[in-house]
Amino acid sequence: MVRALSAVALSPEVAAALSAGRPVVALETTLVTHGLPHPEGLATAEAMEAAVRAAGALPATIGILDGNLRVGLDAAERARLAGDGSTVKVNLGNLAAVLAGGGSGSTTVAATMLAAHRAGIRVFATGGVGGVHRGGSGDVSADLLALARFPVAVVCAGAKAVLDLPRTVEALETLGVPVFGWRTDRFPAFDRRDSGLPVDRAFQDIGELAAAVALHLELGAGGALVNNPITAEHEVDVALHERALQESLAAAEREGVRGRDLTPFLLAQMRDRTAGATLAANRALLLSNARLAGELACALAKN
Repeated sequence: MVRALSAVALSPEVAAALSAGRPVVALETTLVTHGLPHPEGLATAEAMEAAVRAAGALPATIGILDGNLRVGLDAAERARLAGDGSTVKVNLGNLAAVLAGGGSGSTTVAATMLAAHRAGIRVFATGGVGGVHRGGSGDVSADLLALARFPVAVVCAGAKAVLDLPRTVEALETLGVPVFGWRTDRFPAFDRRDSGLPVDRAFQDIGELAAAVALHLELGAGGALVNNPITAEHEVDVALHERALQESLAAAEREGVRGRDLTPFLLAQMRDRTAGATLAANRALLLSNARLAGELACALAKN
């Protein structure tokens, strides 16, 4: 028997806010299942929702429960995802199979963007986007293609430093994704403020940033990347970071870690090899991005 699927299921609070034209910010759930250790992921997800609300917008955490793509998970539903060791990390490639099979899963950047777009949400806050991996494996994150396809503004701290950042920025340019900087003219590298690469345009005023984002989304040219660098006080020491990164990459090569498992493996290795410094940085940048996303959503609602 063929199972009928609805596109997305909105919580009553999210549905009411969108219907009234109030600002809403999408949040992903991979951070509670794969990105941060339990229960840190749940605590950070709750703090991100609070940061979005403090900025004047409504948070809409997105995940999959029992074959339903849900927009607006509550605390108990987030805990259910985090507490289930079998929760699948869902990207665009396995999304339909998980839904059709009645499974549960946490949404990556790409899957969250799809759900946000289908729900009518224009702003999404995350930590760092995926990109082109180092080496010659040809591994490229689906996040890049999602940014080119779905008209959603993604507020992040750049791309994860474990990636090949020059090739990632080049790919974004090729795909026509604008790389905006919030009070920076440099592309951030997740837990480092400066990757050494430039952004396309720096903005100092939230209204001007919202105007550029709104126009890009209106043109139907896909999404936009809004880069919000980690604060200087939370940035990981460069020498420590580079040493831990090289050791983590070597460990991944020895153990043959590939594909969807690679980024979570590297992030866990980095946490251990920096004595938790990258974990503290991750939490700080996630909260900062949630605040900025809330402010951007409010500014877009005024347009």
